[in-house]
Amino acid sequence: MTSWPAPVDGALGLAVDIGTSAVRAFVYDSSGFGISGVRLRYEWTTTPDGGAEIDAERIVALVVEAMEGALGGAGLLASRIAAVGFTGMWHTLLAVGANDVPLTPLYAWTDTRASRAAAALRTELDEPAFHARTGTVFHPSYMPARVRWLRALMPSVAVRVARWMTIGDYVTMRLFGSPAITISMASGSGLFDQHRLSWDAPLLAALEMGPEQLPSLIDRDEPFLALRPEFASRLGPLRATPFYGVLGDGACANVGSGCMTSSELALSIGSSAALRVIARVDEFTIPAGLWCYRLDRAHVVLGGALSNGGNVFAWLRDMLRLPPHDELEAQLTARLPDAHALTVLPFLAGERSPEWPLTARAVIAGLGLDTGPVDLLHAAMEGVSLRLALIHGLLRAYFHGLRTIVGSGGALRQSPAWAQMVTDALGSPLAVTEDHETSSRGVALLALEAVGAIPNAATVPPPATSVLTPVPERTAAYSAALTRQVALATAISAWERETWVSQ
Repeated sequence: MTSWPAPVDGALGLAVDIGTSAVRAFVYDSSGFGISGVRLRYEWTTTPDGGAEIDAERIVALVVEAMEGALGGAGLLASRIAAVGFTGMWHTLLAVGANDVPLTPLYAWTDTRASRAAAALRTELDEPAFHARTGTVFHPSYMPARVRWLRALMPSVAVRVARWMTIGDYVTMRLFGSPAITISMASGSGLFDQHRLSWDAPLLAALEMGPEQLPSLIDRDEPFLALRPEFASRLGPLRATPFYGVLGDGACANVGSGCMTSSELALSIGSSAALRVIARVDEFTIPAGLWCYRLDRAHVVLGGALSNGGNVFAWLRDMLRLPPHDELEAQLTARLPDAHALTVLPFLAGERSPEWPLTARAVIAGLGLDTGPVDLLHAAMEGVSLRLALIHGLLRAYFHGLRTIVGSGGALRQSPAWAQMVTDALGSPLAVTEDHETSSRGVALLALEAVGAIPNAATVPPPATSVLTPVPERTAAYSAALTRQVALATAISAWERETWVSQ
């Protein structure tokens, strides 16, 4: 449990964050200042064929336990909680039967077993037209490929599916009995028309699905009321409190970082990495290479996501004989950019933006007898930074007024050397936020806005930051390294496709 000094007065918001590795619950005041919080870690069951799954009821239990912990940490202040907001990982899936009982485990966004189904959809349907409507591609992260995969894998189960759900709408259905999904969570499913703000009818027809097999759509200001008795008894102070549906964690991280206009770019590096811009638009096109999701009916979220970030650092730390943290940081800080003769495709967990390959694996080119452990780590960290530079270039080409980049996530805070690598690779100043939980902070502010406790979440001052400045000579070196990385990725991708098809 984490706690901070108490605010003087005013309404409080409870944020529940259903993350990839932990469920968190934090209490915030109306300025986005944290009061108390709980983190409960969990692990997915992984399989040799690329699976990542967990019992959805395990997540529900952790959500309730985390809320209980946050209420306990708030003490008497819990009576001032005016709203509860949920945020969670996009791109999960489970199948639910007619009695609202899961028929399958919950599948994580990292589960790659639907890759062949995604490849089949790419040949059968017009993917560019699909991307223009839904802001997504055919990929194992998204529902279309997963639904097809599960139908082929478990036909006897598939015929009993009453509803396809994400963990967000499953949690709120369990708490309140209402199978409803926010526009935000639906927008990351691969089945949602970003322009019409509805389920994509042509795609549903191609998948032989009906909208009745999906939860009803709601926006972020439509509350859930009246907890089911089994949960109301455990969450007494929240019995009469409005709860708001789960919003995509990336969108909420933008809000929590103070990036809610088209001139502000939010960068996150946790286990994975992403760059996102929120824009308030009516008519828009979705550029190739970028995805498009939503915060709500009025705001789109355009960006790109990498499947790799801090997970690459963690894997190499476990595999290599690296120096202690402080010594390692000193060595990384002193090194020149691209000074290791290596080119790394850091695809340990596959890859997403901007190419969305179905078969990507990590590659290290240029190894020699003189290559050392720190060389490998340095090159891999730069490899992730260069992938972010690719996405940054696409976003700058679309949003010409981008002025501010705000970075968050454990990787940037724990390694200032890596934060500087990213800054130099992007070639733009990077303001690293001091807030550790930007998604939670963002959804708490949105919930408080929904109940009128604050006029507008966008006007709340952002967390403090420390600003890093790019070094022109280093940026030039990284530009050359990026050209080399792209060439390697192109060559390897062609070879991997041929190998995959022949298997």
